[in-house]
Amino acid sequence: MEEKLQQVCQAFCIEGAFQSYEEIKVGNVNRTYKVNYLRPDGRPKSYIIQAVNTFVFKKPVEVMENIDKVTEYIHAKQPQRTVLHFHHTPDRKIYLFDDNGFWRLFNYIPSTTYNTCSDLEVVRSAGEAFGEFQMLLADFDAQQLYVTIPDFHDTRKRYQQLLSDVEADPKGMAAQVAQEVEWLKSVQEKACRLTDLYEAGQLPLRVTHNDTKINNVLFQPNGNQAIVVIDLDTVMPGLVGHDFGDAIRFAANFVEEDSPETEKAGVDMEVFRAFTQGFLKHTAATLTQQEVDTLALSCFALTCELATRFLDDYILGSPYFKIQYPEHNLVRARCQIALAKDMLQKLDEMDAVVHQCMEQYR
Repeated sequence: MEEKLQQVCQAFCIEGAFQSYEEIKVGNVNRTYKVNYLRPDGRPKSYIIQAVNTFVFKKPVEVMENIDKVTEYIHAKQPQRTVLHFHHTPDRKIYLFDDNGFWRLFNYIPSTTYNTCSDLEVVRSAGEAFGEFQMLLADFDAQQLYVTIPDFHDTRKRYQQLLSDVEADPKGMAAQVAQEVEWLKSVQEKACRLTDLYEAGQLPLRVTHNDTKINNVLFQPNGNQAIVVIDLDTVMPGLVGHDFGDAIRFAANFVEEDSPETEKAGVDMEVFRAFTQGFLKHTAATLTQQEVDTLALSCFALTCELATRFLDDYILGSPYFKIQYPEHNLVRARCQIALAKDMLQKLDEMDAVVHQCMEQYR
């Protein structure tokens, strides 16, 4: 592997002497390596090399072109800020496609990451990071980007797929999930409202990250201040509620998303308020009134949407999501449903927090 990594570095015109490398185990999709160099001037410098999973990302060139456009736009707007810097080959490509895979290389940023965190300052700072990402790209034409995962957050189609697969029942497992399916059907119209509003032209298309977990933010080493948003593979056109709702769904649940203790699932309103404050600090001036009015609803919509995906995968034999045991996707779905039920009860409270924060920052 060392020889291959050196070849990749040479292809991206990295100067200096190769010193060492280590594999970074975080992440379930791409293979990631930190490589350490001694620059010609004697300074040490590190880079990140990734072998992109082309089974997951069927069109990796489009993924990289999206990333290139977005990072270059942010850098041009604020050249002094820290941004992911991808290196180019001599023919100006930010990827290398060879017999061993699809490779990319970018600067290593000394930092700390958190998979989960109860520190409200960290949560608020993560909200600021994702909000600032939205703000910096608010005037970028999202239609310049490829849709790398078609219908990713089309909640109507997610529901249709689940109900179609329940009807077909290829594995004979639909009877086990009848109660969960009936509840999801009972809230289908509310869960699909974001999709319907977009189709009606009432919500604008924006550049969205589409994986707004807290571990996709780099923080200052041993600190709680965010440096930069990372993992831009799913950047594409979407709705601001997709990013906000998914972040809350993941960060503000009292339990992990695959917890079997569904009775403990629910929205931690302190975490909700902290992330909302951070997110709206930077986006308040850029959002439309309809976007603001549907931010709380987006959390419910994204939670129901993921529940349909987990449930659908379960009755199909779990071909998509990685599982650790046969019922894993069913447990995930039940946890998301329990969270969605709690959101439904707290929706007015969540909406009030959003509007309080808007008054603070507008």
